[in-house]
Amino acid sequence: MRRIIVLKLILVAFIFMQCNQPGIIDVKNARHKAAKKRTLPKTVGYHFENYREWVKNNKNSDKEPIVLAVNRTDNNNIAKMDSIIVPNDLTGDKESYLPFPFKVGAIEEIEKIIFFSYSTQTFGAYEFGDLIYSGPVNMGRKNDPTPSGLYFTNWKAEKTTSTFNDEWDLRWNVNIENKLGIGWHQYELPGYPASHSCLRLQEKDARLLYDWAEQWIMDDKEIVKAQGTPVIVFGRYDFDAPKPWLQLTNDPHALDITRSALTEELKPFLAEIMAQRKRRAAAIEHDNKNGK
Repeated sequence: MRRIIVLKLILVAFIFMQCNQPGIIDVKNARHKAAKKRTLPKTVGYHFENYREWVKNNKNSDKEPIVLAVNRTDNNNIAKMDSIIVPNDLTGDKESYLPFPFKVGAIEEIEKIIFFSYSTQTFGAYEFGDLIYSGPVNMGRKNDPTPSGLYFTNWKAEKTTSTFNDEWDLRWNVNIENKLGIGWHQYELPGYPASHSCLRLQEKDARLLYDWAEQWIMDDKEIVKAQGTPVIVFGRYDFDAPKPWLQLTNDPHALDITRSALTEELKPFLAEIMAQRKRRAAAIEHDNKNGK
């Protein structure tokens, strides 16, 4: 009997030691952060409304971020719009009005990943399969489309200058393609794809993703040892058709991105993503052992 008790104590001690390793603690914390409870609207539906009338009837409303996101725009540009779409029920949180699914099983083993949907002009940032952030984006215009495919975040800059026009200051810039100069950053959102291939965000979203995304890891000779956060750009935008989110007034689920659809977008890149995450973990472990 005493021997069984001793063995149980040893087993408990071993489990305690394993669960308190830094890597496991980090995973637990990330999963806890990812498990944000979403507030869903009681009714689903959208209608057209004059923006000025909406502002008049909703002074100091804390729901304006939802209206901005639904119209893929920002504070400055929505004032230029005569007609906007407004949810019939504004009791939900912002993510519940955007097309990305709250949970995706296929990415449960990936610490961080972000998707940019060209067709819906939205982004979804995930931790271990749970949607953390979502918001509007204005991507590349017809003559300068944002290339689709897999990227990894590289370097960051709180403020940088556009390579297209040196008079354009870009805030909270996160580069994803160094040679082409493609990245996400804060810049005006007119409510349609208008950039020169970059991914324009509202300032709040740009700042959140700036702090959240990982940079690449380089050695003393500035050779890349490991990539940053995986980024997938997917879908196509029909520049000759009306804005796709206007369809929501007829069908509130017209733009929904299903879990299976997102999984299909992930499939061609999953092996590369997992290989790069393994490489990053090894680089971090090596730097920690060498006091870097």
